[in-house]
Amino acid sequence: MSDKSEPLSSLYPFLHHRKKDPEAENKALLESVSQKSQHSIDTKATFFKNNAQSLVNAAKSLAHTYTQGGKLLSMGNGGSSCDATHIAVEFQHPVTAGRPSLPAFNMNNDNAFFSAVANDVGISHVFTRQIEAHGHKNDCVIGFSTSGNSENLLSGFRKAHEMGLTTIGFAGGNGGDMKTCGLLDHCLVVDCDSIHRVQEVHVACYHILWDLTHTLLADSRGHLSKENTL
Repeated sequence: MSDKSEPLSSLYPFLHHRKKDPEAENKALLESVSQKSQHSIDTKATFFKNNAQSLVNAAKSLAHTYTQGGKLLSMGNGGSSCDATHIAVEFQHPVTAGRPSLPAFNMNNDNAFFSAVANDVGISHVFTRQIEAHGHKNDCVIGFSTSGNSENLLSGFRKAHEMGLTTIGFAGGNGGDMKTCGLLDHCLVVDCDSIHRVQEVHVACYHILWDLTHTLLADSRGHLSKENTL
């Protein structure tokens, strides 16, 4: 057995007819932590090196949304629905003192609505119906998909595009249909096949997007309601 296969055999000794060695197992686990954390760091570094201007451009569009009195609508499925929730909370409840609370609506919030639409007309309509009901021309729709192929997100982006809303997408892999559909004003793609690494970059990305948007709004706060300011 080669040295390269030793960590694997330590983690899965039953595959190699060996008893588990606690010390070897811990060594293999530590190596796994090292490799995964470095992969996360490298993926982030590559993404931001290649997409910094695209992120700034998206922030400019989102800042424009707010200066025009618009709001943010967010969407996603599974783990990405948590990102949709997270970004909406960030804008509604800023953690930095002195920054205003900004209107953001997470379209994953209403379980009764979700189950009603999914049951009656199909899951592909769950975001479209909400954009129809709550979307206005000055609003911005942000969607998260690690594959870029989520049908309900694409339907939502299509409706938003038809209504004249700004559209921002976060995807992974090769960007999937989100990258090629022509419905997005901004599509930020994490070129990685690991769902975990993609999601980790998405979190960093929308935290930076939040900060950039507030920075761009700093000279325009007179246009925002003082009632929404902390």
